Amino acid sequence: MGYTIRNAVVGDMSEVHALIKELASFEKEANAVEVTVDDLVRDGFGENVLFHCFVAEEDSRIVGMALIYNRYSTWKGPIIHLEDLVVAETMRGTGLGTALLDAVVSYAAKKGAKRINWEVLDWNEPAIAFYEKKGAKVMRDWDVVQLDEKGIQNYLDKI
Repeated sequence: MGYTIRNAVVGDMSEVHALIKELASFEKEANAVEVTVDDLVRDGFGENVLFHCFVAEEDSRIVGMALIYNRYSTWKGPIIHLEDLVVAETMRGTGLGTALLDAVVSYAAKKGAKRINWEVLDWNEPAIAFYEKKGAKVMRDWDVVQLDEKGIQNYLDKI
């Protein structure tokens, strides 16, 4: 276990982007990634920071990442959303996922978050088992609802 968990820096974003693309491929959505390295740099380190990112580094390579951002619950107050936790395929089973999740949970506690939210695909049984083992509650009776960019425009065209 020669990896280090740390806050991401601008120079990490191309490797973070590669992990995002690896995740998309794993989730059978290889062509769905629209965000670019420049977007990640702007949105994570620019004037209006939209996310925080932790990276796992081993031998000067980024082999895992967790990207989070702030949300607000009308029932609980401040919460953290874990958008993605990605471990490079070659590093799975090394404890790296736990180390990244530890960093997210510690960060959330320091920020006074009342809850951490994230989604997991219903067919990703290894991830579900991992999260449940860590004490997370997988809420199988809730569905994710989204309006994509086209859906937003279609909605607006009708009002």
